[in-house]
Formats: sequence, structure tokens, C-alpha cells
Amino acid sequence: MLIGLDALPLTSPKTGVGHYTAELARALAEAAPDDEFELAYPSTFPPLEEGATQSAKLPDNLRVARVRVSALGRRWWSLGLPLHARRRGYELFHGTNYDVPVWGGCATVLTVHDLSTRLHPETHEARRVFRARWRLPLMARAATVIITPTESIRREVCEHMNVAPSKVFAVAEAPRRVFAPSEVEEAHEVRRRLDVGEDFLLAVGTVEPRKNLMALVLAFEELVRRRGDDLRLRLVIAGPRGWLNRELLARASHWVVKDRIAFTGYVTDADLRALYTSCRAFVYPSLYEGFGLPPLEAMACGAPVVASRIPALAETTGGAALLVPPSDVRALADSIAGVLDDPTLAARLSRAGLAHAATYTWERAARQTLDVYREAIARHKRAVTG
Repeated sequence: MLIGLDALPLTSPKTGVGHYTAELARALAEAAPDDEFELAYPSTFPPLEEGATQSAKLPDNLRVARVRVSALGRRWWSLGLPLHARRRGYELFHGTNYDVPVWGGCATVLTVHDLSTRLHPETHEARRVFRARWRLPLMARAATVIITPTESIRREVCEHMNVAPSKVFAVAEAPRRVFAPSEVEEAHEVRRRLDVGEDFLLAVGTVEPRKNLMALVLAFEELVRRRGDDLRLRLVIAGPRGWLNRELLARASHWVVKDRIAFTGYVTDADLRALYTSCRAFVYPSLYEGFGLPPLEAMACGAPVVASRIPALAETTGGAALLVPPSDVRALADSIAGVLDDPTLAARLSRAGLAHAATYTWERAARQTLDVYREAIARHKRAVTG
């Protein structure tokens, strides 16, 4: 069978959804070599850069389709994609980023990564909240079935969007294959090039309110005050600049922590692996997540992890991290200090994280996703035949 997937998340520098799309597409093609998979996007976007799908060499049964569209076809989800799906004869289309074609004659699977725009609108720009408020319910109704990355998000989708539980399936994601402990020399070179020092805490993610980096900066200030001027510890925040972050950036330049906080911007996977491997602790104080890939990636590289005690992260980290309430700055500072001051605790978290991260694989995610595809196709056929 021929299955289409949304390639739009691959048209810009990849963050969570882009990595999910690329890894899942590759794993699906490898798990189902007798089927064909197509990553489709409109010609209104330039050709994908090399590496957008994680490597230049794709499995033979996975291709990228830059679909030529007319002026009307630029309305991708309502016209361009449905027409392409019908021409190509897709048996199923997987919308990996909250959108599916509204018609086109095939089964559809919608991935809902989280409900942050609905449950935490204050952490997003108003225009994005407005769009999601009317569009996501429409897509949820249009989709044959829905995939979420955790059981906690599955419950939220059913509760807050009035979706039948039988329509929603939880399929866990996984750390990308690149994330494993790096060599000492590689880590040293990356730290030198990025000028982050030898002794640092690490946070990863788009610099935006939902990541709750203000709490981390305040906790870091507390650590600096407690430990005095001789402390060499730095805080490294790796990720692209997002939105609504002016207050955070101003606080990061405060005299207590000035020159101790480094914003690296977007970094390559190789650099990120080195940072994960050599940080004293990885800290993820997010207010809300759908899954939380960075903590698992850090675990896969051997980093001790301190994260928020929120449903998705508690589910994903599985007891292999220290969890603290995201609003409790003192508890966050205490937990980080515990890892810094207790080598036994740090080593225990590192071992537990490595073992736990290894239980998540894209091969397993692909097999479970294929099961969802088969269910969606069967439901679509029953609906068509009455």
C-alpha cells in the first residue's frame, strides 16, 4: 500500500515535530519494506535541504514528494493535498503535525502532540492560539483515528476535545539514534568551540514560556548565591529563540549570573550529544509537555536528569529522573544541588537513565504506528461501504 506523510515539519530547522516526522518515516519504511511511503509537501516551499530527513540516503520505499501546486492548490490542506492524495492513490495519510486533508478518499491519522495551545494559551502567541482553537477540533473530527505520544495526552484529548477513547491511540516516541555517550575528545572539542566551560548544567528546547526557563534561571541564581563566587558552574541553554522571552533574557543578564549563562542557539545533533554527555546535570523544568524527548535524549547519553513533575514527563521518565513541581524554584535548586553534591546520586541517575532510555525505540514506535494504520484503514473501509 501507499502511505503519505506530512513533510511540512521538515521544511524548517527541525525541532520536536520535525524530528518525530523524520524518524518515524524512516522507521516505518524499514519496518514495512513491502509498502511505499511518501513524504509530501507543496512546491510553495523550496526543496528540502540535505539532511532534512536525517540522512541523504533514504530506504528505497521512502521518497520525498515536492508537489507542484497551482494558485488554488496553494490551499494545501483543503485542496492541494486532497487532490494529490487522490491522484497518487494513497490508502492512508498521516498528518504528523496537527493537520490532515479534509477530503481525498483515504483513511487519515492525526498526531496530536499536546494540547498546550488549549490548556496553556498564555505561553503562546495570540495568533497561534486563535488558529488552533478552531482548527484542531476540525482536524480531530476529520481524522479517522488520532495518535498521541503518551497516555496522559490521550486522556486530555478525550476529555477536552470530546473524542471517543476508542478513536485515540498512544504511541511513545524515542530518542534519535545519534544520542549515545560521546567520546571524551569529541565532548571536549565541542565545549571549547561553544565556549561553555567544563562544569555546566544543560537545558534544551526552544526559548519560549512553556519551557519555564525563568524558573531555571532563578534556581541557578539561588545556586550561585549559596555556593559563592568561587563556583565555576555555568548554565547552558541550547535551542532556538522562540517567543515571549524578553523578561527571561533580561533576567539572564542580571548581575548575579551575568557571564554564567550561555545561550547557544540551535545546535547540531553531534554538538548536542556532546553537551548531553558532558553536562553535570540536564534540567527540564517545563510547565507542560506532550512527551518530552530531550530528557530521554539526555538519559541516552548518560546525563543525570532533573525534570518537572507533570503527567507526561512522569510517564516518559519512568522513575529514572528527579522530579520537582515546576513552580517550586527552591525545590528545583535543591534537586540540582543534590546531583552536584552527591556523586553516588548522580551515578545512580545516570545508570537508571541509560537503561530506561534504551526501552524506547523508533522500531517499536513504527510497529505500533503500523498497527494504528491498519485499524484506520479498516475503519475507513467500513465507513465507505456502510
